[in-house]
Amino acid sequence: MDPSVEGALVNSALQLSRRRDVQWLLAITDSPFPLGELKRKHVYRKVIYAVSNHSLLQPLQEQGFPVVVMPPFVYTRQERVKVSILSAISQNIVKPGDNVVCIVGRVPGRVIDTMMKVCIGEEAEERSSLNLVDLAEDLPTQILETVVELAMKIGQEGYEGRPVGTLFTLGDSVSVMEQSRQMILNPFQGYSESERNLLDPQVRESLRSFAVLDGAIVVREDGVVVAAGRYLLTSNHDLKLPMGMGARHNAAATVSYETHTVALVVSQTSGAVRVFRQGEMVLEIQPSVRRL
Repeated sequence: MDPSVEGALVNSALQLSRRRDVQWLLAITDSPFPLGELKRKHVYRKVIYAVSNHSLLQPLQEQGFPVVVMPPFVYTRQERVKVSILSAISQNIVKPGDNVVCIVGRVPGRVIDTMMKVCIGEEAEERSSLNLVDLAEDLPTQILETVVELAMKIGQEGYEGRPVGTLFTLGDSVSVMEQSRQMILNPFQGYSESERNLLDPQVRESLRSFAVLDGAIVVREDGVVVAAGRYLLTSNHDLKLPMGMGARHNAAATVSYETHTVALVVSQTSGAVRVFRQGEMVLEIQPSVRRL
C-alpha cells in the first residue's frame, strides 16, 4: 500500500475516534503509534492495542494502554477484528453499546489497509459473546466463543450441503475421556498440540468435516482438540429437558451434570446451538439463516 494512502487512512481513523459517540480506537498492529502523536490527536485514552508480539504487552500497558494479545495463527482481517473485540469484551475493556473504530492490515505489521466501525452488541455474534462472558466462569471466553461460533457455522451450513448434528464438550477433558469410549480411530491422535488447537482456522475447518462422525468432539480448556468420535458413557439422572430434545441433547446435559464440562449441541433438525452446564440448558442460539 502507498504510505501516503495508509497515512490518510490512519489519520481518518484518528479523526473519527475524536468524536464523542466513538468510545474506542482498536489498533490491530505490532507497530504502535508514537505516543506524542496520539496525545496531539486527543485520542490517547481511547486506544486499544491488539498485538501478536508478546514483548509489546508490558511496555504498552506501562504507557496506560489496554492491550489484548492475538493467538499465533493466520487470520483474515475480519477474523483479527473479531478475535480482538472478543478479547476486549472478556477483559471488560469494552461494554455493550460502545462504538469501536477498528484499523487492521493483511499482516500484523504497521501497514494498515482496512478501517471499520463496530457497535458492541449490535450484531448477534457480539450479543452471544456478551452472554458467554458470564457463562464461561473458569473457561477462557475466547475458547468458548470460538466453539460456539464453529457450532453456529455447522448449524447454518452443515457439511457439503447436508444438515449436520454434533456435540462438543469443552473443559474437564480428563473426566470426559474417562467417561467415554472411542467409536472410531481418533483422528486427532499423534498430532502436536499446536496442530490441534481450534483457535487455528485450519483446525476449525477440519472439525467441520469430523462433525459428521457419530459421537462427541472433546476439547480441552485451552482449545486443544483431544478427540472426535467419542461415545459418552452417561447415566440416567432424569434431567428435565425441553420437549423435542433427543439422545444427543440428553447426553450433553448428562455429561455437563456429571463433569465440569460445558457441552454444546448442534441440532441436525433446526441448526440451533444449545449450551449445557451443570445439567441445564443455559443458552440457545437459533440460526438467522440456514444455507442448506
